[in-house]
Amino acid sequence: MKVTVFGRKMASVRTARRMFCAAAAPVPSSRWERLKNSKAGVWCRSLLSDYKEACRESVVGAWERPLKTSVYVSLLGGAWACSHTKPDQSSFEGALLERSNQLGLLSPWIRNGVSDGHVQSLVKLRNKGCLRYASLGLLCVVYRADYDPDTMLYEARCSNLSVPWRELPQRVLDVGFIGRWWILDSKMQDYDVNKDEYKHLPAHMQGTSPPSPQEVERNERLHRDSWLPLTMEDKEE
Repeated sequence: MKVTVFGRKMASVRTARRMFCAAAAPVPSSRWERLKNSKAGVWCRSLLSDYKEACRESVVGAWERPLKTSVYVSLLGGAWACSHTKPDQSSFEGALLERSNQLGLLSPWIRNGVSDGHVQSLVKLRNKGCLRYASLGLLCVVYRADYDPDTMLYEARCSNLSVPWRELPQRVLDVGFIGRWWILDSKMQDYDVNKDEYKHLPAHMQGTSPPSPQEVERNERLHRDSWLPLTMEDKEE
């Protein structure tokens, strides 16, 4: 009888202890709560708070100073447009081949010497594999190298013998900006006019200027008069 009463007391004590431990134990949190309270979660929340505050200050500053904001937005938009319209290496090769074909359709006697020499030199460098392309953010440049990238010579592979960056301005062959190759386009102006043919002429005849409106009107009038029928008048005796 004593053993039974003692066992019941021990069972009640274990039950009370179990209930007390269950009441004192913290409620298990969800996975999202544990993630929010972790170090990474606290860092992300502080970062988002900083960005939120920076955006709010930017909006308030833009509203208070619209002129300054317009200038900044214009500069950022212009920089994005320049970077987006920057030509690539394939566009330079396409432009070079197109200019070479344009000159190839002309007789050597009427080609512009400057245009023909510039294009021919670029074509020779391209065939040798000595043209290099470099992107500089808002613009790009094409410059001349000494060797083909696949050359296995010691002079071409040794880093100590490579061309320093300070010599890059002397090696630049073209500049790409806003979808154009400016040096190539400037060299191709009047590519079908051989200026060497006019060297024997006097200085005042070597250059031409557009006619004035009076000269244009006079030439048109003479042209119209040339199509009129001739009128014959009898000579009075």
